[in-house]
Amino acid sequence: MRGGHRLPRRRASWRRVLRRLPLVRSLALSIVLTLALVAGTVARPVSTTPLALAPLVVESPLKLPAVYVHAPRPAAAPKPVWKLGMGRAPHGVSVPVQLTAYCLKGTTRRGRYVRPGIVAADPALFPLAHYVEIYVGTRYLGRFLIDDTGGAIRGPIIDIWTPTCREAILFGRRKGTAVLVPRGVPDTTPAPDVANLMSYVRKRR
Repeated sequence: MRGGHRLPRRRASWRRVLRRLPLVRSLALSIVLTLALVAGTVARPVSTTPLALAPLVVESPLKLPAVYVHAPRPAAAPKPVWKLGMGRAPHGVSVPVQLTAYCLKGTTRRGRYVRPGIVAADPALFPLAHYVEIYVGTRYLGRFLIDDTGGAIRGPIIDIWTPTCREAILFGRRKGTAVLVPRGVPDTTPAPDVANLMSYVRKRR
C-alpha cells in the first residue's frame, strides 16, 4: 500500500516540472540574451565620430529660363556752363578770362606784400583769399592766390603779378581759362615760377 501511494506522488512531481518547463526556458533565454547584450556593449565601445556621407544632390523637375539683370547706366551729369552776367564763378567750372600782368610794389588789397604766385581779380567774380588755377590754351600755368584787386580789373579779367614791369609788358594780354578752387582743398602745388612763365611767353612771341 505504501508503494502504491508513492508512485502517484512521483508522477505528480514530474507533471509539475513539465508544466513549469516553458517558464524555466523563457527565464533562461532572457538571462542568456541579457548576458549577450552586456558582453557586446562592453566589447564594442560606442563611437562618437560622425559618419561622413556623400552629398545628395536633388534636382528640381522645374526648368526656368535664364534671366539676366543689367545694372542701370548712370546718367551723365550735365557740364555746368558759366557765362558772363551769371554772377560769381562757381567752383570747379572753367571760366574764360583775359590774362594780363602788373608790376606794382607795396601791399595788396588784403594788406600783404606783393610776391610771386598772387593775382588781382574782380571780387564780384573771383572772391579774395581763394585760389584759382590758370590755363593758357591747354598749358597749365599754376595755382594762384587771389590777393589783390584793381580799378581796371572788372569782370573776367585776371592780373598776374610779375617782379618787373618789363615782364608784365612782355606778357601783354592773352586769352586764358580760370578755375576757382573750393576752400579746404589742400594746396600741394608749389608757387608758380613767374620767371619761367615769362620765358615761356617770350618763346611763344
